[in-house]
Amino acid sequence: MKPFKCLIFMLLCVPALTSHAQSYTVSGNKRYLLKEGKPFFWLGDTAWELFHRLDRADADYYLQKRAGQGFTVIQAVALAEFDGLEVPNSYGEKPLIKNDPTQPNEAYFKHVDYVIDKAADYGLTIAFLPTWGDKVFKSTWGKGPEVFNENNAKVYGKWLGTRYKSKKNLIWVLGGDRQPRKDSRDVEIWRAMAAGIAEGAGGQDQVLMTYHPQPNKEGASEWFHDDEWFDFNMFQTGHCRDTPVYDNIQRSYNRTLVKPVLDAEPVYEDHPICFNVKENGTSSAYDVRKSAYLDLFAGAFGHTYGCHDIWQMYSPNREAVNGPHVYWQQALDLPGALEMQYVRKLIESRPITDRVPDQSIIVEHALSAPERVQATRGKDYLFVYTAAGKAFSVNPGKISGTQLEAFWYDPRTGKVRDAGKFDNHAVNKFIPPTSGYGHDWVLVIDDASKGYRKP
Repeated sequence: MKPFKCLIFMLLCVPALTSHAQSYTVSGNKRYLLKEGKPFFWLGDTAWELFHRLDRADADYYLQKRAGQGFTVIQAVALAEFDGLEVPNSYGEKPLIKNDPTQPNEAYFKHVDYVIDKAADYGLTIAFLPTWGDKVFKSTWGKGPEVFNENNAKVYGKWLGTRYKSKKNLIWVLGGDRQPRKDSRDVEIWRAMAAGIAEGAGGQDQVLMTYHPQPNKEGASEWFHDDEWFDFNMFQTGHCRDTPVYDNIQRSYNRTLVKPVLDAEPVYEDHPICFNVKENGTSSAYDVRKSAYLDLFAGAFGHTYGCHDIWQMYSPNREAVNGPHVYWQQALDLPGALEMQYVRKLIESRPITDRVPDQSIIVEHALSAPERVQATRGKDYLFVYTAAGKAFSVNPGKISGTQLEAFWYDPRTGKVRDAGKFDNHAVNKFIPPTSGYGHDWVLVIDDASKGYRKP
């Protein structure tokens, strides 16, 4: 090929070859996600019924609101939980023709297209579930019906992968609140769907995928950790107070085949604690805030917030699931949701991909969940979260610098208070500004020579 023709080929053809390059990748140290090569902080919201129950105007309102509140990821399901195959969307459309996964309904998915594109307009990533798990395995709850097998799961996955391969704001999530059963084909059905998605999208390197399980000690890694398609591990905490999921996060973090990990469904705000509102009441902003900091400091690369009123898009003339609720529009401004912006603000204020969990930073490293003190650090900074404002001691030499500078970060407001300067050669004790139930604080310590700005 002559030089001039080579140049024309490069100018015309290379963009075509790279136009579908994956936006999301795993960092070089296998701990974090990158978006277009830059650290990406996953701050998610569980809007499971987004495609199914909201019309376009409501979806637009929801997405714009969450983007303005600092969320980066919206978790939503194509074949939804609430009788998603038989109850149509806001436009009277069902997702499948005759409940056949090989015959998706174009009109239904045009609405899904709209929501995905609108999310992109607001800078939001969609964590996209092709189906809720009851369509594979109905279990003791969920309407189902069970419509998937290995063959049609791959066909459906390929159809979705082909349809959405040009979308730059999708991360794929299989599963949907189900554990694959022993002595069944469940695992193979999900693997077939993953293979179909990858094939439709143009290859495994063109998609980022994971799996959303029920609560368990290993997360989705219990079944899929060694699978090539499985890019990062997800946990679900369940909806009880002070569940020590940080131990599960740490165990996943320490696996020899290193993959990123996060809690994708912690205790929701305004949710009946352990599904028993009469005896336990409902979860608070403090409950969801505590889950975020403990999980992140234990090694999670991001975190998902959830709200009991929002995941089901509760509204007038709709039966509420599991207890009293406020309508989803009002729930968007619940205090726990508003406080998530301060989680993101803190994490993004320091080098993200340097950060590792490190309980050796603190003397009081093994307290139980109600009084938990959890620590994490980069090369030249560290964070310590004290769940109930309990005093703690910091060991020296854990980060660089001879002189250190400290301040208290208020997770309720994002405001800071100076905590002094000191050298890096002795154990130092820190007493938070307040203490007791609901009085959580984050201590930030920097190598003073780095000149970091306060969040």
